[in-house]
This record gives sequence, C-alpha cells and structure tokens, in this order.
Amino acid sequence: MRSPLPPAVTRAVRSALSRAKRIPTAEQIAWARSRPIRHRTVVYESFAGNGALCNPEAIFRSLLADPEFADLTHIWSISDPDAAAALRAEFADTRNVVIVARGSAAYWRAVSTAGYLVNNATFPPAFSKRVGQVYLNTWHGTPLKLMGFDMPGGARESANTLRNLLNADYLLAANPFMAETMYEDAYQLRNVYRGAIIEEGYPRIDRQWMSDAEREQRVGALAAQLGTSLTGKRIVLFAPTWRGNSFQAPDADLAHLADQVAGLQRELGDEVAVLLKTHQVVHRAASGIPALRRVLVPNIVATNVLLGLADALVTDYSSIFFDYLATGRPIGFLVPDGDAYSADRGTYMPLDELPGPVQTDPLALGRDLADLLRPNAAAHPRYAEWAERFVPYDDGRATARVIDVVFRGREEGRRVRPVRRDDRPRLLFYLGGMRLNGITTAAVNLLNSLDTERYDVTALMAFPRGATTRHNQTRLNPNIRQVFRVGGMNGLKARQIMRRVADVSTDPLRAHRRLGHRTLWRDEWTRIFGSAKFDWVADFSGYSPFWAHLMLHSPRAVRAIWLHNEMAADRDRTVNGKQAFRRSLGRVFAMYRAYDQLVSVSPALTDLNRAELADYARPDSFVTLRNLPDLVSAEAVDERDEDGDEPEDDAILGQVLDATLAAPGIRRFVSVGRLSTEKNHARLIRAFARLASEAPDSQLFIVGGGPLRAQLEQQVRDAGLTGRVFLTGPLRDPVSVMRRCDCFVLSSDYEGQPMVLIEAAQLGLPIVSTAFGSARGALPGDDMHIVDRDDEALAEGMSAFLEGRVAPASLDVEAYTAEVLSQFDALIPRGAPVRAPHATGTQ
Repeated sequence: MRSPLPPAVTRAVRSALSRAKRIPTAEQIAWARSRPIRHRTVVYESFAGNGALCNPEAIFRSLLADPEFADLTHIWSISDPDAAAALRAEFADTRNVVIVARGSAAYWRAVSTAGYLVNNATFPPAFSKRVGQVYLNTWHGTPLKLMGFDMPGGARESANTLRNLLNADYLLAANPFMAETMYEDAYQLRNVYRGAIIEEGYPRIDRQWMSDAEREQRVGALAAQLGTSLTGKRIVLFAPTWRGNSFQAPDADLAHLADQVAGLQRELGDEVAVLLKTHQVVHRAASGIPALRRVLVPNIVATNVLLGLADALVTDYSSIFFDYLATGRPIGFLVPDGDAYSADRGTYMPLDELPGPVQTDPLALGRDLADLLRPNAAAHPRYAEWAERFVPYDDGRATARVIDVVFRGREEGRRVRPVRRDDRPRLLFYLGGMRLNGITTAAVNLLNSLDTERYDVTALMAFPRGATTRHNQTRLNPNIRQVFRVGGMNGLKARQIMRRVADVSTDPLRAHRRLGHRTLWRDEWTRIFGSAKFDWVADFSGYSPFWAHLMLHSPRAVRAIWLHNEMAADRDRTVNGKQAFRRSLGRVFAMYRAYDQLVSVSPALTDLNRAELADYARPDSFVTLRNLPDLVSAEAVDERDEDGDEPEDDAILGQVLDATLAAPGIRRFVSVGRLSTEKNHARLIRAFARLASEAPDSQLFIVGGGPLRAQLEQQVRDAGLTGRVFLTGPLRDPVSVMRRCDCFVLSSDYEGQPMVLIEAAQLGLPIVSTAFGSARGALPGDDMHIVDRDDEALAEGMSAFLEGRVAPASLDVEAYTAEVLSQFDALIPRGAPVRAPHATGTQ
C-alpha cells in the first residue's frame, strides 16, 4: 500500500526516526527538560564523573555542613564504580545526598532540572542550560600548559569546553592570570561571554589547611588504603600530568613512572615515602602496573587533601603546583621530555623560570629536593613571587566566598567581574561544510582578510571529521574564534518529527510560529552558544535550510545570508535527471524574508537575484559584496564536489600530470570547477573537439570532481580525445596545474562570482568565458573574453586565444581588496539599534 504522504514528508519522518534511534539520550533529555526546575537541588560533576573531587567536592562539603543550606538536595554525577561505592558508603545515612550514573536517564533528569550545576570540566555535548538554572564552572587549575585555542589543534579539542563555558553563569578563577590568560584569551571569551568571572581563590585549596591531629588521622587512613606504613615518614607527592594532545585519548605510556618513583625514592632515603598521584584520565591504566600498586594513591582520595599531607611536591606541567604554592613547601619539576613537550603542547612560562628546581633526571631532582627538605633550608628564590601572583586569595576561606556569590547572590565586596569588552562589532559567520569548493575558499579569504582589531569574528561550523574539512578549518586566522556544533538538537521524538515534516511540507517560518517549534530552535542556539550575543550574524553558505533557520534564532542582531549563485537557476538545476535542490532551496527561499541582507557576490548577480527572487524578499534587502582573493598559493583554488569526492592523491597523480605538463610546444587550456550540469563541461569538451584538428598542439585540463565525472570521461573517449583532454579529478593543489597552463576557460550556464576567475586573473591567465548571467562585471575592468553559451561560440573564443586575440587578465589585488572591505564595512552595524524581530517568532 502506497503512503498517503508526499515522498518528501515520508523521507523526513524516516530521517527523524532514524536520528532518534541513533541518539537514545535525546528523548531522555527532552523529557527531562519538560519537567520543572527544582531550585533547591545541586548537581556536581568532576572530571566527567571520575569521583567527588576538586572544587565541586569542596563546595559540596561546605554546603552540606552549613545549616543555612540544610534544604538542599545534593546529586553527584559519578561514572567510576569504585568512586560511586565509596561515596554511597560515606553518605549512606544522609538522605539529601544522591549518586547518579553519568549518562543515565537519572543523570539527564538531574542535569536538566537542578537549580544549580557545579562542574570542574564539561557536561556532555547534549547539555544545554535552561533559563532558571545557575551554572558554576570552576575548572580544575591554573594552567601552565597551553589551553584552549592556544594549544595545537585547540579549536577542535576545545569545542565542548568552549560550549560549556559560554553556557555558564559563573566562571571561577583562582587568580587574575587564570581569568585573563585562560578564560578571556585562550578560550576567546572576551566580548561574547555574558556571565561573570569570580576571582576569589580556589575552594579545593581550602582543603589543604588542616590541624596536626587531622593530618595525622588522614595519613593513617592513606597508609591503610595503600597497604603500607607511613609512620614517622615525610611524604613527597609525585603528581605528573597526562600526555598527548587530546584529553579524550591521552597517551598512557606509564611504564617509566615506576623508574621515576624509584629514582626519587633512592635519593630521598628511607625516611621519605614517595607517593604517586596520576591524572584522572590515566589513573586506571596506572593501576594496572604492579610496581606502582603500593605507591599509587587511589583516585577517590582528594588531590588537595594529599597536598595538605605532603612535605614536598614533584610534578612536571600539571597545574597542581599552583595550588601547592599556598603551603609554602618545596616543589620540584621533573621534565625529561621538557623540550619536546614545550614544542608539541607548549607552556605559558619557560620551564627554567618555575619556582623550584627543574631537572630531567629523577636522581638529580631527588638530590635537589633532599636539600630543600633539610631543617631551616631557604626557599627557592622564585617561590615567594609565584605565590603572590598565583595564590593571592587562598587563605582557607575561598569556598565561603564562592558560596556567598553563587548560592547567596552576594556579589558586593567580592571579586566578581564581567569579561573584558571593547567596541568591536561582534560578527558570526556560518561557513558551511568546509569542503574543498568555491564557497569554502571565498569564506576563508573573506574572514582572513578581516582586521580582527576592528572586528570580533566568530566562525561557526559543523565539527570537522575528515582530513579535508580539518585542513580547511586550520586555514582560518587563529585570531578568529571557532565554534563547532557538537551533538544534535534535543527534543521529544514526536516533536522532532513534526518539525521536520512541517519544514518540508509548509512554509518553515509559519510552521515554526504556529506549531511551537521555536522552543526547539532556541534551545539548540543556547546549546551551542549559551548566552553569547552577536551584533551581526551571517549564513555564508546559503544552501542549508537547517543552518539558515538556526541563524535566525540568534538574539537580536542584523542577519545576512549569502547568495553565491543565480539562486533560482540553482534551485531548478537537474543532475542525473533529479532536481536535488528543488525542495531544500525552496525552504531557504521561504526564509529570505526574515533576513536583513541578502548578499550576492557581484553587482550583476544582485540584479538577477533581486528580479528572480522578488516574491521572497524586499528589493532593498539585496546587497552586493564581491568575493575576495587570496595570495596565490598551493591552497588558493580548492574545488570539490558536493557529493563528497575526496581530492586525488596529488603525489601519485602529480607524476602523470608533471610528465604531461612538461611536454614542450603545447598550448594548454584549463578549467577548474565542479563536474555538474551548471558548469557544462560537456559543452567545453565539444568546443575543444571543434578546434582539436586545427590545433594539434593543444590540450585541455579539467580539474574537479562531481556526479558527471564518469559521463564526461566517456564523452572524451567517444570523441577520440584521450591524451588531449585530461580530467584530473579534484586536487588539493589545482593552482599548480593552472600555473602551467596558458588560458583559463569557463563554460558555465550560470554562476555567481567564481573564485576561479579571481585566481586566474591573479595568475595573469587569459580568460575565455561563456556569457552566464553575471559574467559582465564578474571581474573589475574588461579582462575576460566573453562568448555566447553555445559550442561554436566557445570554440571560436578558444581559437581567438590561439590566434593571440585574448589578452591576459589582471587584478590589482590591493585596490580590489580595499574596495571589497569597504563594501563589507557598510554591511556591519556600529552602535545603531537593530530593528525589532521579524514576525516569525525569532528572538
């Protein structure tokens, strides 16, 4: 029996159901978020649930002991079974302490309904703070090693961290350095973060202060856990950090730790016990090494309690030593891989400036520490300076001050401040899929040309999975804030199905308003950006209904969407008998009326789109901004088809191309573009066939991939042009081919302002182009030889080049760039009030 629903609606239903099956927590989260917030409940999480640890633990114990907060319910998110068992045992008789398994339905119910959220790292990608919740992110230490966007691959590695920080109401900083260097600079929160930074010291450091009796009791308990005697011994705690560039997949080569512990122990003598405290993310691996079992401190023992027990600390790059500065006791640094670590991960301070002896050999460091542990030994000469800088507020009462701010709402007299802000307009661009295509090249060129001292620029992208998208993402100026959409939209399965069906079958904006889908979109915006605000937001891609819709849900801003092509023609494009863009672009067109600026990439294209899309938007909303060039380099022309073709292996293909391109006495035509119907490479091949016999010393190179590749290769064979016409496939370095050819040819039926024309002009190539709708004016001046859109005219244009009648194109890059950037500046609001939201239900 045939479905009574239209095929597009049926596909939308199946897609939504498939997505719901892949992400089982989405339904749990949506249900939980429909429940009322329980304002007297606190959820705590440390290190992704590794235990009741760090700053959240210190805050928890202080609140639990305070009669003023006796009505609070405390929920711990725990993923480690041993940690959960220990916590349950400790609080078995305390009814208002609850433990939930991280990621369970109970976990999502707690995270979605708690009045307070306290985390020292990150909640999972599905998390989004609700209105009415208070989120305190304490982080887990002052950084020595580079953080956020400062570290290698930091934009990708920091994706979920940045999302959590933007969602937080309060960020806790142990000192001004942490607030400025990590939060504001490394995570680029300056200007966009709208919460507050608390600079009142670290609650966990309070736990280092204890009486002699308490210390003796805790040493005894620790000895029992380790199965060894610590009576009469001084404790040296060895606490190295994790290695690697990914917190999710740390290096776990820990066999060397036993040798390092043994070396330190040998030099410090039998009156000292060297204990090992590994980082949370590698503890399980370390516990499997037999030689470490009697010295490895259990993961459930609070690190700062250990610091209070230790007579000296040995670490490498861990932020733990900043906490230990508050004790005034010696610190040693064991950095056998110091040069490599500094080069690979990087540190904010040179290792030779640290407040203690720095050694690569554990024996040498053991001797240094033995000297510092002698009675009446002088402190290291840099110690006092570092303590004043990094633990200025850690007097044992930091927890009380933080509770005052977060739980009592008392900010007066406390060190609470907003992030630094300036008067730069805050710009947000959604850049598309970051594939190898003209849109990506145009986006990278534009953003990299913007003066980041004049504009605060954010690039929004889907999380890059493949090598190609990662490569393109890394091409962006590091001063540009990069935000990635990790995870997916939350919402009840039925509501998601209704949203997708309505988006396909009706006007998306009317459905959004009438069916209550606005909440889904607002929640998704908040999940990605928290409370961040922008002055101007742009969908630079312009082809995806999902992203076009999402960008309309930013808080009040001027909104722009790019029209890279003759969009009406693009919507009707037929590929292999199918109009793949008919429905999706139709939905994008329906949203044009909610955008303030519809940006076409040439004046002629603006006129075409204004006329052809008159039913969808006001005439005055159509504006022009030309594409910008880049310096011609190996990455200047990147073309890739939208079906996902990966670039060919240039090293292998290059051997064939090099031999072909090196042959003397040949005049070569080149075209670069997606192998799709609108580019009409079939016409180009037919035109070349017309002149092939008259010009036997000519060749044609077509660079690009796409759905018509096999069909075009067959056309070349049928025309007997094998060895004369070369389809290279998509290349990472098409400029190397363009540079060795003599004339650039474009055979398109319609275009916007092709990036390849700009790059061909930069190379000084003669250009022959068909008269697509916006061809005239696609380049400044009159540098192209434009012909009619038929085989004979294109062949005559190519013959004109062979006869010397097509002059090389040129481009004054500096003047052209200055003109385009002036046009861009005119698009950006500067202090002027933005208009009221459209009647679409957007914010």
